[in-house]
Order: sequence, then C-alpha cells, then structure tokens
Amino acid sequence: RPDLAILIGGACVIGLISALSLPWPAAIASTVLGTLMIAGADVDARTFLLPNLITFGAVFCGILAAPLLDTADPWAAAGQAIARASCVAGALALFRSGYAWSRQTEGLGLGDVKLAAAIGAWLPVEVIPLCFGLATSGALVTVMLARLSGQAVMRTTKIPFGAFLCPALWIVFYAESVTR
Repeated sequence: RPDLAILIGGACVIGLISALSLPWPAAIASTVLGTLMIAGADVDARTFLLPNLITFGAVFCGILAAPLLDTADPWAAAGQAIARASCVAGALALFRSGYAWSRQTEGLGLGDVKLAAAIGAWLPVEVIPLCFGLATSGALVTVMLARLSGQAVMRTTKIPFGAFLCPALWIVFYAESVTR
C-alpha cells in the first residue's frame, strides 16, 4: 500500500498545480493520473512491485479520459487510446521477453508492461518515446549517483523502473496538456 502521507500530500500538490494551469477536464484528469502515479512510484520504490489496482486503474482511467479530453471525436479518441495502450504494452512485453531470452533472467516485471499500457492510454503517440526517455534518464542518473556515492551497483542490482516511469508519465501528460 502507498504511504498515505505521501499520497495525500502529492495529490494535493498535483491537484493544485493542475487546477491553476489547466482547463477543468484536463486538470481533473491530471490530478487522477498524478495521484495514481504517486501511489505506483511509492509502492514500486519500496517493494519492486506495481500493484494491479494502480496499473489497471491507470489504463482504465486513461481510456475513460480520452473521450472527455477530445470532445471533437470522442469515440475515435477512446479507440485510439485502446489501440495505443495495446501497442505500447505489446512492444514492452516483446522487449521483456527478448531480454529474458537473451540474458536468461528477468529484466522487467509484468507491472512495467501494464504501466506501459497506461502510458499508451494517456499519451499521444508522438510523446510516448519522451516518456520512456525521461524515465530511463532518471534511472541512469540515480544509478550513477549511487555508484559515485560508493554504493555497489552490479549487473544484478534491482532498480524499481516503475518508480521512474510513473512520474515520467504524469510529467509528460501535464506538459502535453499545458501546450495544447
């Protein structure tokens, strides 16, 4: 379970930022997504697990939010969100399988694949690579800082990638919403 103080405090900050800078439908969507991503990042950072309630909840909310955010063609928006979610999750599942096959060990968990579906549901195609780039850059900087501080970082060191993907998803969604 997520730390309640972190979840409430983070949700209030995200809600305030969103309400002050986004139109109401996008502000509500941003607050819901941000709250889910705070919960996911917190749990993954502590347990190396992304709960299904958070990942599937984010996918479901992304698909529901799509027609509300694109009122010009709501049915197409929902269909595109479903298609993107399937494609991004499928691509990450293939990457996961390929890594496991080539290294004979798991490199990504299924929670990351489910979170990839949420990324597809919430983000337009053109910014999905930015989300993954932001998350991997954050993970790389964290590993480099750990290494520089004298911590042993080996090939087998576990890194909670969802703890980087979750904030990256909200940041990219928020930035995309501000520029619309």
